[in-house]
Amino acid sequence: MNNEYVKRMNAVIQYIKDNSSERITLEELAEHSNFSKFHFSRIFTSIVGVTPIAYVNQVRLHNSIQYLTDSDRTILDISQLCGFESVTTFNTAFKKFYNRTPSEVRASGSNNSNISLIVSNNEKELFHPLNYDEHRKISHFLRRIWDMNVTIKELPAYEVAYVRHIGSYLDTHLAWSVLGKWANEHQLTPMSQYFIGISLDDPATVEESECRYDACITLPEDFVKKNTDVVQFKTLSGGTYALYNFYDTVDKLAIAYQSLFDQWLPNSEYDSDDRPCLEFCMNDPANDQEGKCKVELYIPIRGCSKSPLLITK
Repeated sequence: MNNEYVKRMNAVIQYIKDNSSERITLEELAEHSNFSKFHFSRIFTSIVGVTPIAYVNQVRLHNSIQYLTDSDRTILDISQLCGFESVTTFNTAFKKFYNRTPSEVRASGSNNSNISLIVSNNEKELFHPLNYDEHRKISHFLRRIWDMNVTIKELPAYEVAYVRHIGSYLDTHLAWSVLGKWANEHQLTPMSQYFIGISLDDPATVEESECRYDACITLPEDFVKKNTDVVQFKTLSGGTYALYNFYDTVDKLAIAYQSLFDQWLPNSEYDSDDRPCLEFCMNDPANDQEGKCKVELYIPIRGCSKSPLLITK
């Protein structure tokens, strides 16, 4: 595990502990970590073991126990003191985490042995700093496997037309259907252009129904852009990317993302960069004998201690 990654996560954890009673946003935590806002949540989750918001709530719930057992403040006051938006949110989160309501814990006081045990274990996990050696789990063999499967490349900027899908990533074919029809009308084909998918949200932190996805196609230099109700245009930033070749069913793509952010990136010599990941679609799963999609998955990166071989796509 990259020691610098662990140091940054410890700084974020300390910030959460110091400010748990205040409103905390993902953007704020990403800025404090000096990681890309696009990828902070995935990196935090891979190192800490829970999402940033889940960790914030765990700290708040832990703090609430002392108020419940050692003070006569109302549950409404406690929910506000611990940073919850409402007493309903507090009650729901508390019951889910401790399997008891705040009122039940207050009634039993500090004599509830089950709660005491949970709080004790929770305290060790929440307030024990991450250790570099404890998180250095990747073996030399796994590192070699990753080195064999991840290539560093330099991509140019691309002018693209795109259709935005909002909803489950499993339904992105709807956007591709619309874009494909538009592309055929303008004689843009996979033989001459790249078809690129962009997953703009992390499903672990954004409701499935609110996840944004852009189905894109690159454009010729002389293409005349005319916005429609559904097709829009933008520029995809170029730069350095880590390429992972994916070939499996579309539902496994989320696992590929998780593996790259859990294992490869924290153990690499790179930082994630503040650009979205790019999914170059290299086939049509509907025409694949096994129904699988072939994707060149590009993770935006920056900085390293040695100069990589850069290959232009």
